[in-house]
Amino acid sequence: MKKIIKIILLLTLTFSTSIEEIVASEKIKIGLLVPLTGKNSEIGQSIVKSTRLAVNKINNLSIEIIPKDTQSNPKSTLKGAIELAKLDIKIIIGPVFNENLIYLDELTDVTFLSLTNKNDNFSKNIINAGINATSQLNTIKKFLELNEIKKTIFLIPDVSYKNEIKNAIFKSKIKIIKNYTYNADPTKLTRQIEVITRYNIRKQNLEDEIVRLERSNQNNKERLIERLQKRDTLGSVGFDSVIIADFDESLKSVTTSLLYTDISPKKKYFITLNQWFDESLLEEASVQPLYFPSVNKSNYDNFSNEYFEKFNQYPNQLSFLSFDLVGLIYYLIAQNNSIVDEKIFTKKNLFKGKVGIFEIKNNKINHILNFYKIEDNKFKKIF
Repeated sequence: MKKIIKIILLLTLTFSTSIEEIVASEKIKIGLLVPLTGKNSEIGQSIVKSTRLAVNKINNLSIEIIPKDTQSNPKSTLKGAIELAKLDIKIIIGPVFNENLIYLDELTDVTFLSLTNKNDNFSKNIINAGINATSQLNTIKKFLELNEIKKTIFLIPDVSYKNEIKNAIFKSKIKIIKNYTYNADPTKLTRQIEVITRYNIRKQNLEDEIVRLERSNQNNKERLIERLQKRDTLGSVGFDSVIIADFDESLKSVTTSLLYTDISPKKKYFITLNQWFDESLLEEASVQPLYFPSVNKSNYDNFSNEYFEKFNQYPNQLSFLSFDLVGLIYYLIAQNNSIVDEKIFTKKNLFKGKVGIFEIKNNKINHILNFYKIEDNKFKKIF
């Protein structure tokens, strides 16, 4: 355990001089495949800027970032990748979008660190470096175990990523008692949540109990009836926590429906996926506390401020990840005796970046994340 902790402490974005000395004599070329033109150009330009910030932080003149434009198109992505390969570049950060990966298996000598958070790999030479659902559920699983939460249900919207979430549930081995898929259409959502929470049954239970007391001869029945009349439902829902795999307004619709069916976050744990510190959730006092896994907020805020000071604009989330990937590549090359090849991602390694801890093994990257809750209109770190 002490050895692992020691390794983690060494693998930081401070990049110690000892690492610099190892690779100082070698030219490190890192390719970058991002949209520099077209509708997603702002994303690409922000990623380029963040990788240059990382190079400045490392402060090693041997590192060179060479960007190519994907135009958010698979064929343009392949063209850019071929151009980078001709420059003898073996590791490329990008592309951004999952659909742009489809031709990259042709370049078997190049390793791509895709920025997508999808779990599926098109090829052995593609490593999905985004913060995937499995990493998030591993963190949620830890929270459930620490708090001895035994009965959890999962709510997944009927959208394109639902199978990815289901696959992540399987991989993380998180214990849930029931998995529900719901239609995010607001006109249908509340009715579905009513069924999941047994709302009509619990409402009828309350009415029946009031009638029973009214007909009874109990001495304190007036007091009991008065208490019951302040309630909306009566009876168990069969779960202690609910994980909602949703975001933005759709997430708010689900939590609103839960509140309508008399499910309160004060009595049941409301857990969702990484919200990247969506400040609009701070205003939703009725659904607090709300729990979620995430990148390190302090590091994220510091990076955003540093980026703003340099470029007079705020970065996107992929920029934050890209910043760390430059450091990750730099360290792994050093660990591999300055040899740049696909083997650097097969060995087990832990790397502590600004996002959190990267866990690398067998050409896969998982993230060991922090866990937060929104309470009293604040983001509070739990672990």
